[in-house]
Amino acid sequence: MRAKGTTDMVQKAQRGDPGIIQPRRARGDPSIGPDALMVMIPSELSSLVRMAGADEVAFSEKGLYRMYLKTVPQGPPLTIAGPFIGAPHAVIAMEKLIVLGARRIWVLGWCGSLQKGIRIGHIVIPTGAVPEEGTSSHYPVSGLPVESDAQLNGLLEGALKGKGLPFTAGTVWTTDAIYRETGEKVTAFGNRGVLAVEMEMSALMTLAIYRRISMAGVLVVSDELFDLTWRPGFSNALLRDNSRAAGSALMDLALSMSRKTGEAC
Repeated sequence: MRAKGTTDMVQKAQRGDPGIIQPRRARGDPSIGPDALMVMIPSELSSLVRMAGADEVAFSEKGLYRMYLKTVPQGPPLTIAGPFIGAPHAVIAMEKLIVLGARRIWVLGWCGSLQKGIRIGHIVIPTGAVPEEGTSSHYPVSGLPVESDAQLNGLLEGALKGKGLPFTAGTVWTTDAIYRETGEKVTAFGNRGVLAVEMEMSALMTLAIYRRISMAGVLVVSDELFDLTWRPGFSNALLRDNSRAAGSALMDLALSMSRKTGEAC
């Protein structure tokens, strides 16, 4: 739960000029539960859907991404959606998930490491983000820090520790331009302690603050840039294995939250 001061500042920001086009529930869109997983990578989306035994559902934005529902006994269904690439795409989907009923967004993606101690396959919990994408600035949040939800991050840390998965928590750099991750920027952000670079987190964090919902997630290192040489690890078995393990941890946590929601009703 966000502090009252934070909520007041966000409410003040939201009283500005509203968008002419607003996210809405279209005819035939499903009602979903409060927990939704957004999976950035196609292979990990397919894996998680199979693991969950989730069923694909029709909805008005199906041309942009896929949505699946997993039945939760004694609780609302768990939503899995994806894949996504970049901040605009992911934010369009997150706006839709929110208007359909999501209140906790769990994210699984990949990132490029900026730190020598964080190698391919390592898991990162992004607690904050440096925005260099073009979406988040359109969501005024009164200068609040771009951060994920601290309570959900704590739950994620516990879930990863419970599965014996090492991780590092900290700030990431979000960019739209993968071909402009220059040596100067990689060095500067790395020297500031920024852990990794990716394409969606700062926008999703900002939207969560703006819409007053909770959002957190995990990233798995798919490539390394810290010594100014690009080392891709997309075929690395550790990337595959830790992506699946991190996705399983996220899903288990989201399912437990859905069950608690059902018990409270």
